[in-house]
Amino acid sequence: MLRELRIQGLGVIDDALLDLSPGLNVVTGETGAGKTMVVQGLGLLLGGRSDAGLVRGGADKAFVEGIVGLAGDHPAVLRAKEAGAEVDEELILARTVSGQGRSRAHVGGRSTPVGVLSELGESLVAVHGQADQWRLQRPEQHRIMLDDFGGKPVATALTAYRTLHQDWQDTRRELADLTERGRERAQRLDLLTAALEDIERVDPTPGEDVELAAESERLTHADGLREGAGAAHDLLAGDEENDDQPHVIDLVARARQALAGLVDHDSELAGLDGRLRELGVLAADIAGDLASYLADLEIDPARLEQVQQRRAELTALLRKYGDSIDDVLVWSKGAAAEAAELAGSDDRIETLRAALAELEPRLDTAAQKLTKARAGAAKKLQKAVTGELAHLAMGSAKLTVQVTSDPAHRTPHGVDEVEILLAANAGATPRSVAKAASGGELSRVMLALEVVTATGTVPTFVFDEVDAGVGGSAALDIGARLARLARHAQVIVVTHLAQVAAYADRQLVVHKSSDGHITASGVTVVEGADRLTELARMLGGVSDSAAARQHAQELLDGAERARQED
Repeated sequence: MLRELRIQGLGVIDDALLDLSPGLNVVTGETGAGKTMVVQGLGLLLGGRSDAGLVRGGADKAFVEGIVGLAGDHPAVLRAKEAGAEVDEELILARTVSGQGRSRAHVGGRSTPVGVLSELGESLVAVHGQADQWRLQRPEQHRIMLDDFGGKPVATALTAYRTLHQDWQDTRRELADLTERGRERAQRLDLLTAALEDIERVDPTPGEDVELAAESERLTHADGLREGAGAAHDLLAGDEENDDQPHVIDLVARARQALAGLVDHDSELAGLDGRLRELGVLAADIAGDLASYLADLEIDPARLEQVQQRRAELTALLRKYGDSIDDVLVWSKGAAAEAAELAGSDDRIETLRAALAELEPRLDTAAQKLTKARAGAAKKLQKAVTGELAHLAMGSAKLTVQVTSDPAHRTPHGVDEVEILLAANAGATPRSVAKAASGGELSRVMLALEVVTATGTVPTFVFDEVDAGVGGSAALDIGARLARLARHAQVIVVTHLAQVAAYADRQLVVHKSSDGHITASGVTVVEGADRLTELARMLGGVSDSAAARQHAQELLDGAERARQED
């Protein structure tokens, strides 16, 4: 609910604080005191268009702030947190309009675009002023209102329809995509097939490019490798053809022989002898390995030519499909999977066509059930609202909820268009409700609709001049209907009729004062004798009239009895 509303520097209002109750709040006051500015301030707080002309003369800016109490899971809380607002059981909204017309908005202490206030407003407050019947001016709102009123039968039918519609949409989308891209798929499949055949012809193995590069390097330099390895072997182990040439193994043996018989006299020398022995063993091992290397070293020009030819084939693959043969093989695996999927597209198209042929009659049947449920709800809604209008000084008015179906126009919401029509007078042709009624009548139609369809989804309703052009017993009926709506939601009403004000849970009076030069308005909550005085003023224009005060008391007593009987 809207707990507080502060307005500063707006129109004739200098500084006013509205302390609001959960039920029916009625705003009253003399003509010109600024009652409409309360609704105007709410409009600004909910993202309405700003105007420098709204700023009070002599003031730098107009400021409106509202404190809203909300449950933690309310959509407005989630949206406010997305905007960076701080919310702790209360959401603070603020709007400032400068004298130059510049506007700033704040949500939960954070500066936000004005559009965020508008989004929050639609889930927080439904404003029904004579020029602001947004729920009646938007065609989709007519359908939403009917569906909400229709309850479980409509909700069940709508859920079943939407599930099938989503499947139908997904199937159509995939089928259209496959069909429209048939030529692209064929071209892609040809490219993939040729590439896979190219790779299959070469038939590379993992790591083959690395292995062949090493073998090519070895074969290309085979002569030099043999010469160098042979020389190294001879220096280590000696050359059989030249026994006189010294070699490492022989020199190490001579060094050890020079130390023979002396190592027993010095442990340090014995250690050095051990190291010489290890050196001789290591030299012999290396010499043996070099001999084996020389035995295995291949000098084969034919093999070199084979390796170079194979490497050329692999290089051709690398230019097209990857930086290494392992990359080529990975690409080949993915390409094969894609080619298999593309090759099966024709089968998929036939499967989708069959699925679509099976879905469409089921979707049409679900749409018919939804239409039937809506038509049933429409009859109940129009009967209930027309009955309410009879109590709201619109006894000759008749409301019709028209459900028109177009089976070829399948939308996520069904195949129906819903329009609320109104014949304001007997014999009149029903027209769209937003066009068939005057401003005050529109407010009363919305009051009737809200009373009948109240679900609690919108926590606060605001009605401006809902009683325009009404008096007497009809005004009492309007008050009773507002009180009934206030049992399910917070209601704020601007009125000039005591018959309506008598039903208030809290009455707020906009009063004006003047110092001879500047007129200013404020807001006061009236209770007890003060409230009786205000009602008397509203009835006869004279607050101290005994007859008016007696009549005011009778209104209060009657309203209390009506509440207890309802």
